[in-house]
Amino acid sequence: MSTPTPAAGPAPDPADAAPAGYRSVFRVPEFRPVFAAHLMSVLGVVVAEISLTVLVYRATGSPLMSALTFALGFLPYALGGTLLAGIADRLPARRVLVGCDLVCAACAAAMALPGTPVALLLVLRCAMAFVAPLFQGTRSASLADILGSGDPFVLGRSLLRMVAQSAQLIGFGLGGLLLTVLAPRGAIALTAAGFLGSALLLGLGTRARPARAPADRTSPLAGLRAVLGNRRLRALTLLFWLPPAFVVVPEALLAPYAHGIGAGTVALGLLMCALPVGTIAGELWAGSALTARTRSRIVAPLAAVAPLPLLVYAVRPGPYAVFAALLLAGLAQAHTLGLDQWYVDAVPDELRGRAMTLLGTGLMTLQGIGMALAGLAAEFLPVHAVVAGSGILGAAVVLLLLAELRAPAPGEGEEGPKYETEPVVKRPPGRV
Repeated sequence: MSTPTPAAGPAPDPADAAPAGYRSVFRVPEFRPVFAAHLMSVLGVVVAEISLTVLVYRATGSPLMSALTFALGFLPYALGGTLLAGIADRLPARRVLVGCDLVCAACAAAMALPGTPVALLLVLRCAMAFVAPLFQGTRSASLADILGSGDPFVLGRSLLRMVAQSAQLIGFGLGGLLLTVLAPRGAIALTAAGFLGSALLLGLGTRARPARAPADRTSPLAGLRAVLGNRRLRALTLLFWLPPAFVVVPEALLAPYAHGIGAGTVALGLLMCALPVGTIAGELWAGSALTARTRSRIVAPLAAVAPLPLLVYAVRPGPYAVFAALLLAGLAQAHTLGLDQWYVDAVPDELRGRAMTLLGTGLMTLQGIGMALAGLAAEFLPVHAVVAGSGILGAAVVLLLLAELRAPAPGEGEEGPKYETEPVVKRPPGRV
């Protein structure tokens, strides 16, 4: 008597699979040179910023001109991301990435030449900032080609983001050490070599793939209209852009707040580390310990509570309470991994490069605006009130955007897609 064959159960949902962890991403051969190139270019940018600031100050003796070398990065970054976004889809990704690295290497090499006037140094700084969003958006979009658009993409993007966060903690110290043994122009020359190394890694270590969209003659703003003209994409984009503009307020005002409560420079330095350390720890936890479905489900609650630790400023706390509040606000950024998955699922493939470029552009620009507005508000209001107010406003903005995501699109009924809790799982294409 034959034994009946049991009926096959439903196929396991990839979103419920056990966490693969970051190690799985490095098993993809093409990702390793992308990661190494990112590490080289990020450290190169940080070292260049420090060295150029010192170089300009020594040449002019002006603190204003020295600070201007940092500030000049914001406006060209915003313009470059808006005007160049279409290139990310109309040209092959490898060509765009290598070309941007070569432009930055040429700019850094020109900065390192003896006798380069200060005005030209600032122009070259602007040129590097102008192409940076195109490079970053194209690289983010190409990760989906290399890793697929599912969980490996989220983990790969998280790794690159954590490298950038760590560069703020390590890169400035490394740059300071370099300047004890090298002249500023020598350190900038190392930056040029780093960009050349990045171009070599990307050129030889990644595959040539065709452009995602055909060449056209549309306006440079067409990509912005395509992204923000779609209701769901607009809400997701704003969910990336707006909350960080509130979360950076305490960082912008840490120096005056620390002075007001009598904290010394050592305490100020530790407080400056709290938010990025919390952010890195939160991403590591979410990427290593949570499944894709769980990461999707924690997006709404964590995004909503992320600004709330800033409310502790209302009682003018001491350094320990401030450190804890900033650390908690950083840990709550663990929701970003699930938000990344929502975003890549919502973006059409042919628009991915433009969307990712504009995403990074708006994020950088609005954080700069948030810092500037925080400083302006602190001219008229107590610092602790400004920070606590930013926490309230940030939470309110997140709740409004989450409500917009929950609302069905025109023509959908109550049974429309419930994006706020359920990830849309795409089957990743073959890793070619």
